[in-house]
This record gives sequence, structure tokens and C-alpha cells, in this order.
Amino acid sequence: MDFTIRAVRPEEYEELGELTGLTYLNDGLLLYGEDDFYLAVLRDTARRAREAEVLVAVDADEAIIGGVTFASGGTTWADIAVAGEAEFRMLVVAPEARGRGVGEALVRHCADRARAVPECARLVLSTDAKMVSAHRIYERMGFVRTPERDWEPVPGHRLRTYALEF
Repeated sequence: MDFTIRAVRPEEYEELGELTGLTYLNDGLLLYGEDDFYLAVLRDTARRAREAEVLVAVDADEAIIGGVTFASGGTTWADIAVAGEAEFRMLVVAPEARGRGVGEALVRHCADRARAVPECARLVLSTDAKMVSAHRIYERMGFVRTPERDWEPVPGHRLRTYALEF
């Protein structure tokens, strides 16, 4: 691996927020583009870092090439995870770093982190139907679809869910 995964640092909040926001925008994941309310949430890394765990993948020059938010079930940043579960959200990889295993490494880090949480039985996630390459990563890692948990954060925007049992 030519990158490292670690906790985001305060001086990196803005950079990760921009990467996260631009990734969602450029990948067509925001219903209302630049006018989408969720864009401000994606960019607010400082808040996420206060209320959850935010991880980054950095290259040898310490440039951020990916990021993810990890939350225990039932906490502020857990959309679908309940007690006994953990969840990851806002997984992004910089376009120039795609295909290098960054996304999978971030997910594996979240899985290891979830296994370390006492009484955590599974890691869950929500994903857009458009994120086909991410779905392949999840399935290769042993995540299974949980269609009974699919949901709509806003009307008309249905998210698929997956779970990895421990």
C-alpha cells in the first residue's frame, strides 16, 4: 500500500470537506446539485469529527486521497445503525487515486474498528444505486444486501443498504 489511513487532523477538515463535497457533486449523487442541502453537511468535516470518527487515506506526501466517517449505532451520525451495529458514511476517494485500493482499505479499516466495538455484531451502510463500483467492493468484502432496510433520506432518493456480519 502506498498510502496510510489515520484520523483526520483539524488542519485537514476543509480539504477533506471539499473532497467529499466535490466527489458527491461530480459523481451525480446530489439530487439538487450545488443547491442540495446535503452539500453543506458533506463539507462540514469539523462537525463530523466532533460527533463521530473521521478517517483519511493519505499518500506519501500526506495529501488526502480519501476519507470516510465511522459511527457506532444509535449515535448522531448513524443513519441506519442501531445498538449493536456500526456504520460508515461519506466514503470518498479522490479521482486520481481510484483503482489503487483506497476505498476498500478505508472500508476494511471501518470493519476492523467495528469489530473492536464491544457487542458490535455488524457493520452497515447506505449507498446510492448509481455507485456500482462501490457495490462490487462491498460484495467482494462479504457485505450482503439488506433490502428490508432500504430507505429514503428525502422523498424520491432511495438508498440501498448492506451489512457485514461479524
